[in-house]
Amino acid sequence: MTERDLMLNELAQGLRSMSQGIEWFEALGPAEQSETLRYLSHHCAQARAVTEDGPESIRRAGLRPTHTPAVLITHGRIDQQLWKIASLTPPDERRKAFRLLIALLAIADERRRARHCSDGCGHWWHNLSVADRSGFAPHAAGRPHCAHNGTSPGASASGDVPL
Repeated sequence: MTERDLMLNELAQGLRSMSQGIEWFEALGPAEQSETLRYLSHHCAQARAVTEDGPESIRRAGLRPTHTPAVLITHGRIDQQLWKIASLTPPDERRKAFRLLIALLAIADERRRARHCSDGCGHWWHNLSVADRSGFAPHAAGRPHCAHNGTSPGASASGDVPL
């Protein structure tokens, strides 16, 4: 698990404020921001985000429907649109993309958790707590098999990888 893994998951789960996330994101260089947006879009897809999640993610991110990332998320196939959102280059658009993708990840992961992990699981990112903010991660060294499906470390039966 990296600092990025922890930060993105804490943001998506509401364990950190969006203002903390924006401050962290803006401290990254342009290349790191691009990498983070690509990483985030990939994990939105892994969490099974769907086009119907777009309007709620726009609302949660506090964006207007006319902002570029908001327009993109609601038009076309979600997998293609996620890539376009992650590829935005103006700094202001990147900030909006970051907020939108965090909100989208939160929505998709909430749904995945309810469907597949409601009885508990071994996904480290589903077991975050305030203790993890100090750098302690309960499953960082050698992730256990997922309790609900018996798959190998770092994956689930559907091919999910850690967010």
